Amino acid sequence: MATPYLWSSAAIVFISLSVISLLPPSYSADFFDGYNNSSVPKCDLDLLEFPLNLEYLEAEFFLYGALGHGLDKVAPYLAEGGPSPIGAKKANLDTLTNDVILQFVYQEVGHLKAIKKTVKGFPRPQLDLSALLFAKVIDKAFGKPLNPPFDPYANSINFLIASYLIPYVGLTGYVGANPKLQGAISKRLVAGLLGVESGQDAVIRGLLYERAAQVVSPYPFFVAEFTNRISILRNTLGSAGTKDEGLIVPIDFGAEGKVVGNVLAGDKFSVAFDRTPDEILRIVYGSGNESIPGGFFPKGANGNIARSHLHSANGYH
Repeated sequence: MATPYLWSSAAIVFISLSVISLLPPSYSADFFDGYNNSSVPKCDLDLLEFPLNLEYLEAEFFLYGALGHGLDKVAPYLAEGGPSPIGAKKANLDTLTNDVILQFVYQEVGHLKAIKKTVKGFPRPQLDLSALLFAKVIDKAFGKPLNPPFDPYANSINFLIASYLIPYVGLTGYVGANPKLQGAISKRLVAGLLGVESGQDAVIRGLLYERAAQVVSPYPFFVAEFTNRISILRNTLGSAGTKDEGLIVPIDFGAEGKVVGNVLAGDKFSVAFDRTPDEILRIVYGSGNESIPGGFFPKGANGNIARSHLHSANGYH
């Protein structure tokens, strides 16, 4: 019997056309038409702009992974002249994984558009998406160099593990920002972004959970250990306690203390964890310090919140 995962291109096109035929002619999901900066309270602007850093990071990583090129080809106006990512390239993905990541690609393009329709935004920051950078992150998570160095673009499982690094950080930021927002448009935007980011993270975790006991060749470590170590690293860098959990946890940390499987991360009530912009910067910089850039953002993130830390640190600009 054919596996349900191996959809043919013809089958996908047929199903897509069938679904489109059921939609009314006026179908539109553009909630933000007619809204602009004047609709958003000034106190919300920085909190809405800050996530652009993570959305740029996700968009470029998924774009290059699935298509082999980035915003400069797909939607150059969204980059606003910001520098092209360092080291990003096409990943060696199987059909299912490429299909999933390609969907993420256009979701992220949509997120960038939605934010920039609501607030002014800023140009794409310098991003480091090189295999060398990912290898350094994984080495730090394991506390020793892996041999050979981890390459996120080598195959589907490596790319999914690398993807585990990214959307979850953004979604915790949206959870943290939501109660601080004042405007209805601001809250609606963040709630909508959070919903899809959470879905992406759930898909990534689900695909990895299915392979939790699989050895990540050529290393002597299971998929679950990679996720657990990455989560421990993010907790350490964030310096704000446990806000991150891998795919397998001690039973006391599982939902209602009943299970060790942890396909979705949450607190003791299975409610999503939150993070502040400072915590996020500590993690994505890889330095544990919101004033010391590095990691995915070698020249620092953009926006007033991120730049305020850089400008106050040793005269860095």
